[in-house]
Parts: sequence; structure tokens; C-alpha cells
Amino acid sequence: MELYKTNSIKLYNSLSKSKEEFKPIEDGMVGMYVCGPTVYSNVHLGNVRTFMSFDMIYRYFLHLGYKVRYVRNITDAGHLTDDDSEDKISTKARLEKLEPMEIVQKYTVDFHETLQKFNFLPPSIEPTATGHIVEQIEAIKTILENGLAYESNGSVYFDVLKYNGNGGDYGVLSKRVMDDAISNTRELDGQSEKKNPQDFALWKKASPEHIMRWPSPWGVGFPGWHLECSVMSTKYLGETFDIHGGGMDLKFPHHECEIAQSKACNHSNPVNYWLHTNMLTLNGQKMAKSTGNNILPGEIISGNNNILKKAFSASVTRFFCMQAHYRSILDFSSDALEASEKGFIKLMEAVNTLKKIEASDTSTLDINNWKEKCYAAMNDDFNTPILIAHLFEGVKFVNLLKEGKATLSASDLELLSETMNIFVFDVLGLENSASSENNGGEDKLSGVVEMMITMRKNARDNKDWALSDQIRDELLALGIQLKDGKDGTTFSIN
Repeated sequence: MELYKTNSIKLYNSLSKSKEEFKPIEDGMVGMYVCGPTVYSNVHLGNVRTFMSFDMIYRYFLHLGYKVRYVRNITDAGHLTDDDSEDKISTKARLEKLEPMEIVQKYTVDFHETLQKFNFLPPSIEPTATGHIVEQIEAIKTILENGLAYESNGSVYFDVLKYNGNGGDYGVLSKRVMDDAISNTRELDGQSEKKNPQDFALWKKASPEHIMRWPSPWGVGFPGWHLECSVMSTKYLGETFDIHGGGMDLKFPHHECEIAQSKACNHSNPVNYWLHTNMLTLNGQKMAKSTGNNILPGEIISGNNNILKKAFSASVTRFFCMQAHYRSILDFSSDALEASEKGFIKLMEAVNTLKKIEASDTSTLDINNWKEKCYAAMNDDFNTPILIAHLFEGVKFVNLLKEGKATLSASDLELLSETMNIFVFDVLGLENSASSENNGGEDKLSGVVEMMITMRKNARDNKDWALSDQIRDELLALGIQLKDGKDGTTFSIN
């Protein structure tokens, strides 16, 4: 806690659209809820970037000495929009000829395995929507008793106009006025059941073919998408808690509806600080499952894709994501990852070199000032790109020490090494080359294949076509396919 007392943290609060000094509700304890995945398909890198940002935030709070209760849910009831009766999980179950909960299990396992590859810390609690159906039904009863919802043909809807007429503030987070909310409401199944177009579902009546269904006082059905997060966040973090996070696309309507539901139940503002991550783009467009404009993390690590020139390790990919602020749009490309890889290697080389530097009697570098700049960057709304810039200033220090152009006392050398390790490994969550070997040895494999590509090029230059073909064919037999192009030869691992 000592670091926090001397370094106040400024957070950008989406509710007020301003930076505010973070003050936890409970001294020494932070409550943070992040909207997790709907488990009907593999998570793509855009999804991973959002969770990675909150993993970094979680890590920093832990480093500062806070006890953090980090709740990240699993949406395993696939109702995704207010009124659309399509259940993504049930649809995928039919396509893959599996039971819905087999789909849930399959893609929950994939989610966990993917995050493990990228060195995520597990959350404190990971509740599921289907595990809290009873609590969701009880919340609906409370909202009905408070007169802010109504039943219609076996479904229950939140009455937005009545909520706002009773002093509510639907639109407070996204800053949308009611006319905008109405104009952006689609004509969907169940729309005729509503009193007003902007009302949203708390409970939906299940059609005969709907597989995932539960009994309720209003008939057999399933909960609306927004309700689960209101219920699970307040159950584990209290009626008002510190931080609620998620992707920027969730600000409206999902988080807007969460605020309204929670206030309708508990008569209190549920969250003090709303944090939203921005998009990861590919080909200038947002990564999305629905459009197919995405890349899976496994495809990056294996190199088996049509976007990248080579494979990249999980740590290089994580370093790439950390080079942009969590609220900034980040564009994904092969060139950007190659640049990140070069920077990552320099950073790791400096960390490893520090272990071999010998202390001197005097210091010619101001390590305390540099350390304070690193903390100042993180205390300014978790500004990782500025932090990384300061870390590369630390790399310059290491090179000066290595070349004998600067000296550090034993205490300053220890401080430099300790601070580099804290921010590189504990906060940014990167892994050193030795740790990366446990992640499949991607870097070493890439190096060997690049060497074979060079040997093949030399053979071709010498018109030794037999050796050239032998190298290509033997790599292919190992599952490594070479691709010759105008910019040279690249490879993918099948």
C-alpha cells in the first residue's frame, strides 16, 4: 500500500468522460468485474486484447499491494441480443451436432487454454450465467415489484420510459438521448410484445425448439443477456463496487441496461468507475466473429494463416498489444508484429544482461527519477505505451553500463533490475525466452526454419535444385509449409 499512498492513480471514467483519482470503496480492497466471453466459438485476438488489458490492470493493483476480487463471467446461456430469439450456443450445437453444454464446455476450455498461453492470471471468481438462473429470476421479481418492468405473453421487459420518468437515467453512460435509443432499436422478434421500442428483455418466453430453457413464474424461458452481469457482479462485489470493465462495444446497450437494472433493484449506482477497451482492427475493420474478419491466437503462434509472414510467440503478441493504450484503437498487421518482436528481443536481452552487470562505488545514472516516471505512466490511466517508452530508456541504461560508459552503485543496480522485472514481468505479464520455451519453443523453431530457408535460398542461387527441393519436401513432411513470394519465402506450421 505504500506505493499507492505516494502515487495516486487517475482513471478515465466512461460515466463522467474525465480522469478521476481512484478511491476504492474499501481501503486496501478493489472490486473489479469484467464481462467475459459468450462461449459458442473460439476467442479471436480482439477478444483476447480486451481481457489482456484487464489482466494488466489486475496485475498492477496486485503489485501496489491491494487485495483484488476480480470477477469475470462466462456467458453460457447464448441469448445475445435484447429480443432476437436466436440462441448462438444452440445454433452452434446444431451445426456441430453436439449438445449445447458440450459447446459451452468445448469453447470454455479453449478460452482458458488461450489465456494460459498468453500468461493471464486467473480471476478470483468466474461465475456462469446458467449457474445463477435463480438469482436472475429473483432480480426480475424485484424489478416487477418496483413497478419498472411488465410481463407480456410469457416474457418480461424492462420499462425504460417509466424508469426515466421516475428519476432514472437510461443513457447516462453512453450519453444517448432517448430519441437516439429509439431510432437505433431494430425490428426484432418480440418487438410487438413491448410497450415501447427501447424496452429490453429481462426474461424471454422459450419457443418449442429453444433447447436452453428454465421454469419461471412467467413460464418456461431464459434470461435476457444484460441481466446476468447485474446479478453476478452485485452478488460477489456488492450493490456498489469499484470497477466494471469490458469492450467499448458493450457500453450501449449492455452496460447501459446493467446500470438501469441494478438501480431498479437496489436503488443505488452499481459502479464507480467504468473502463472500456477499444477495438483491435484488421484490414482497417474491427475484428469480429460475425464478419469473419479476425485471427485466432493459435494461428499467430503457429504461423498457419494468410495474414502474417511468419509465426510469432505469445509474449511478442502480448507485447504488441501492450504498446497501445487500452482505450486506443490498435491495428493488427505483420509489419507491426515484426517491429514488436524486435523491441521485445531488445527488452529481454537487456533484462538478461542486467544479471551480468557488476556494481560500482558510484552512480552516474538517476535511477530513482526513472523509476518514478515508470510509476507515473501506470498511474495515468494505465498508460502502457508510455511505460514501455520508459522501459526502453532503461534498456539504454543497460547498454551504457555494458559498454562501461556509465556506472551504478549496488543499491541503484538492484533498483534498476528490480524495477525492470516488476514492470516487464509482473505488470505487463511478458515472459522471458526461457519461459517461452515452455510455451512450445516457438522462437527457437522459427530460428531453425529461417536458417533452413536461407540454406534453400543459397541452393537455389547456386542452381542446386535437388537440394532446394529436398529442404522444401523434408520441412513439409514435418508439417512446415514454405511459401515463395515476391517478398521472399515465408512459412506456416500445419
